[in-house]
Amino acid sequence: MAEFHVLGDVEVVLDGAPIDVGAARQRCVLAALLIDAGSVVPDDRLIGRIWGDQPPLRARTSLHSYISRLRRALADVAGVAVVRRSGGYCLTHDPERVVVDLHRFRGLRARARADADDATAVRSLAEALGLWRGLALSGLEGEWAETERERLEQERLAALHELADVRLRLGQGGDLVGELVARAGAHPLDERVAGQCMLALHQAGCTADALEHYRRLRERLVEELGIEPGSALQDLHRQILNADPALAGKTESPGTFVTPRQLPAAPASFVGRQDVLDRLDVVDAGDTVVISAIAGAGGIGKTGLALHWAHRRLDRFPDGQLFVDLRGFSPEGKPMDPAVALRGFLGSLGVEPGRVPVDPHARAALFRSLVAGKRMLLVLDNAVDAAQVLPLLPGGGPCTVLVTSRNRLPGLLSGHAARHLPLDVLDGAEARALLTGSLGAARTASEPAAVEELVRLCGGFPLALNILAGHALTRPRLPLAALAAELRDFGLAALDGDDPAASLTDVLAWSHRALAPGRLTVWLLLASAPGREIGLPAAAALAGLSADETRAILRGLEQTSLVEQNTAGRYSMHDLIRRHAADAARALPEDERTAALRRVVDFYLHTAHAADRLLDPYAPLMPLGSPAAGVSPEHLADVSSASAWMTTEHEQLLAAQRTAARHGWHETAWQFAWVLATFQLRQGLRHESLTTWLTALEAAGHLATADPAIPIRTHRLLGYAYCQVEHHEEGIGHLNRALELAEHHGDATEQAHTHRLLTRAWGYRGDFRRALQHAERTLAHFRGVDEPSKEAEALNAAGWCNAVLGEFAVARSRCEAALKLFRDQENIDGEAAALDSLGYIDHHSGQYDRAIRKYRQAVALQHRLGNTNGAADTLDNLGHSHVALGGIDEARTAWQESLELYRAQGRADAVERVLRQLDTLIPAHQRS
Repeated sequence: MAEFHVLGDVEVVLDGAPIDVGAARQRCVLAALLIDAGSVVPDDRLIGRIWGDQPPLRARTSLHSYISRLRRALADVAGVAVVRRSGGYCLTHDPERVVVDLHRFRGLRARARADADDATAVRSLAEALGLWRGLALSGLEGEWAETERERLEQERLAALHELADVRLRLGQGGDLVGELVARAGAHPLDERVAGQCMLALHQAGCTADALEHYRRLRERLVEELGIEPGSALQDLHRQILNADPALAGKTESPGTFVTPRQLPAAPASFVGRQDVLDRLDVVDAGDTVVISAIAGAGGIGKTGLALHWAHRRLDRFPDGQLFVDLRGFSPEGKPMDPAVALRGFLGSLGVEPGRVPVDPHARAALFRSLVAGKRMLLVLDNAVDAAQVLPLLPGGGPCTVLVTSRNRLPGLLSGHAARHLPLDVLDGAEARALLTGSLGAARTASEPAAVEELVRLCGGFPLALNILAGHALTRPRLPLAALAAELRDFGLAALDGDDPAASLTDVLAWSHRALAPGRLTVWLLLASAPGREIGLPAAAALAGLSADETRAILRGLEQTSLVEQNTAGRYSMHDLIRRHAADAARALPEDERTAALRRVVDFYLHTAHAADRLLDPYAPLMPLGSPAAGVSPEHLADVSSASAWMTTEHEQLLAAQRTAARHGWHETAWQFAWVLATFQLRQGLRHESLTTWLTALEAAGHLATADPAIPIRTHRLLGYAYCQVEHHEEGIGHLNRALELAEHHGDATEQAHTHRLLTRAWGYRGDFRRALQHAERTLAHFRGVDEPSKEAEALNAAGWCNAVLGEFAVARSRCEAALKLFRDQENIDGEAAALDSLGYIDHHSGQYDRAIRKYRQAVALQHRLGNTNGAADTLDNLGHSHVALGGIDEARTAWQESLELYRAQGRADAVERVLRQLDTLIPAHQRS
C-alpha cells in the first residue's frame, strides 16, 4: 500500500517505508500535482506554484526534468502515474492501492456530513483528523505553499468544529471541556466555538460556568464590535437557563446477552492477502459498528479470508461471534430470508423459540437490543445484496461486521460507511505457496516447471488451486506434469468433481444463473470479444444495444464480480471466468454470436479508419463499405484523440484482425493492416506491424483477383515491416516482389511507392548510394503528377541520402524545397521530417545553433502528432548538437527523454547506444 502525504511533511510512504522523492523543489512539484490529483494541472499553473511570479528562463525545461525525476522516484509505486495531458500534467492513482491523505481527509468529511448516524460520523471525522501530522505542506516555501497551507488549515479547523458538534449531539460534552475551553481561548470572538464550549460545560454539569462564558463573550462583543451575540447563541443560552433536556444528547438502552461461538473452522491452507488483512486490522470498532464488505468472484477465497482473519483476532470479540451463510449464490438458487437468519441469531443469543417475534421488524429490533454495547463479530457470508444484509446489522457498537458477497453491495458502501475490500486473485508467489503448503515442499520442488504451469493455468484462483491440490493428494503417484496436462487439455472440466461446492464450473455457474436473460447474453458475448478488455462503445456494438443500456448491464455485471472495471473505465474478465463464459456461450445460437462479432469488428475497423485519416490525411484513401447494422463508430475530434484511441485500443485492434481472419472476412483482415500502418510506424511498434502485415498477406491471396493492387501493397508494406525489425533480406525480397508486380501491372504509382520504401530499406543497410538511386526514381515519378506531399517526401528522402553521403549543398537545397512544399500543404508530419533532415545537415556543417533550433521544432511537431518513433530519433540527434556546443545539461535532458521513448518502443540497440552516450555525461549511479 502506498501513501502520499501533504497534511504534514510532503512525502511518499510505500509499505511503511518512506521513498526519497528529492529535495524541497522536487517535493513542491509532487505537492502541486497531489493537491489536484486526478485532474490536469497546466504547465503555467505548475510553474507558478513552484517558482511564483518570477520563474527562471528555462522554467518549462526544468519542470520537465523535475517530472522525469519524479516518475523515476515513483517507478516502484504500483497504481500511480504522472501523465502528460493537453498542456499539463496529471497525477493519476488507483484508490484501492494508493491513498492521498488530503483526498482521504475530504472524502471522510463528506461521508460524515452525509451520514445520518452520529456515531458513524464521529468515526469518520476522527479518522479524517488523524491523517494530519502537523502543518500541511511542511518544508515547502513560497507564496503558493503559504496560501495553500492556510486554506488547508481552515479545512482542518472546520473538521474539528464538525467533530465537536457531532460528539455534543451524542452527549459527550464532559470529554470535550478541556479541548473546547482552550479552543475558545484561541478564538475568543468565534460564536460557533463559544456555543460548543458552553454546551460542553453544561453537559459536564458545569452550567454556571457555561452561563458565565456567555456573559463574558457578550460583554466583549458589545465592547469591541458594538453587536449582540447571534440568534443561535442566544437560543442556546436560553435553553441552558431553562435546563432543556434536549441538550443532554442521545442515550442507549442495554439488553441481556448470551455469548455465542459460531465461527466455522479457519481454512487449513491460507496464504497471502496481507494488504486486505492489514486493512481489516487497522480500524478498532470503538463505540461504532465497523462494516467491511469483502467482494469478489466465486472461488476467489472470500469466506476463507473472513474466517482466517476472524480466528486470528478472536481476542477483539470477547462477547462472541455469529456466523451465517446467507446462500446468496448456492445450488438451491434461493437466498436465505434475513428473517430466518435473525431467528438463528436470536436462538444463539439465548432467546427461547417461543419469545422470538413473528414480525421481521420486531425480530430485528430485538436482535439490535441484545447486541448493543457488545464487542461482537458478525460474519455474514455469501450475501446476495444489501437488502439481505441490512436487517442483520447491529444498531450500535462496538460490533464488527464482515460481509462477503459476489456483488459489490453499493447500498452498504454509501448508506452505512462500509469499507469496500475487493478481493483479487493470488499472485504467482502466493499461488506457489498455497500448492507447497498443500502438497509438501518435496513434491513441488521435484517438479518446478509443472508447478509453474499449474499456477499459470489456475490464474491465481484459490478454489482452482485447492481443487488441483485435492486431485494431487488423492493420486500421490501421479506426476504434477500429468495434472498440468489434464488442465491444459480439458480446461475447466479438469476442475470438476462430484461435489458442486468443489467444482469451479459449478461455482461460477451459480453466479451466472442468477443473471437476468439480457444481462446473461451480454456477459456471454463479452467472453468472445476481441482482446482482453473492452470499452463501453465497443461493448455497445457487440451487444447491439445503446450506450446507456450497455452501461447499465455492465454496471450490473461488475456488481456481481463477473467483470472488472479498471480506473480508465474499461471492462475485462479473469481468464478462468472468461473461459467459463466462452464455454457457456456455445448455448447461444451461432448466428447470434457471429452477428455480435461482426458488429464489434466493424466498430473497431471503422473507428480505426477514422483515426487513421486524422493521423495521416495525405495517405491514399481506402474506401470502406458500410458497417453492420446498429454500429456507430466512435467520434474522434482531432489528432490527439485519434492517437489516444489507437493507443488504448491497439491490442483489441490486433485481436479484431485475427478474429476477421479466423472467420474468413479477408477484406476486413487486410483493411486492419492498412489503417494501423501509420500509427504503428509512429509509435515504433515494429514487431506488431510485422505480425499485422503477415496476417494481411494471407488475406491478400484471396483478394488478388478482385484488386491486383492489394498484393503489391501487401508485399511492399510487409517488406518495410521486415526491414524495421532488421530482417533486411526478407524485407528487400518482399519489396522487390512488390516492384515486380507493380511493373507487371503497369502501375507507376505503386512502383514509385515501392522505390520510396526501398530507399529506406537500403538506408537501413547503410548503402546510401543505392538508397539514393531509389529516391531519385521516386522523385522522378512524383514530379510528373500533381501530388505535392508525395513530391516533398521524395525530395526529403533524396536530400537525406545526399546529406549522409556528405553532399550537403544538394541535400540542403532538396530538404528546404521539401519543407516549403510540406508547409504549403500543411503536412505537419512531413514538416517534422524535413526539419529533422535540415537539423542533421546543419549539425554536420558545423552550424550547431541552427541544428538545435530545427531539431526542437521537429520534436514539437512530432509530439503534437504523437509520433514517438520520430521524436526519439530527433531527440537523440538533438543531444549531439548540444554536446557540440558544451550544453551538457541540455544534452542529458534530450537523451534521457529519447531513452524513455526507446525503452517504451523496445528498441534495445538504441537504448544501449543512448546509455553509452549518457555515460560520457554522468556517472552510472546517477543514470536512470
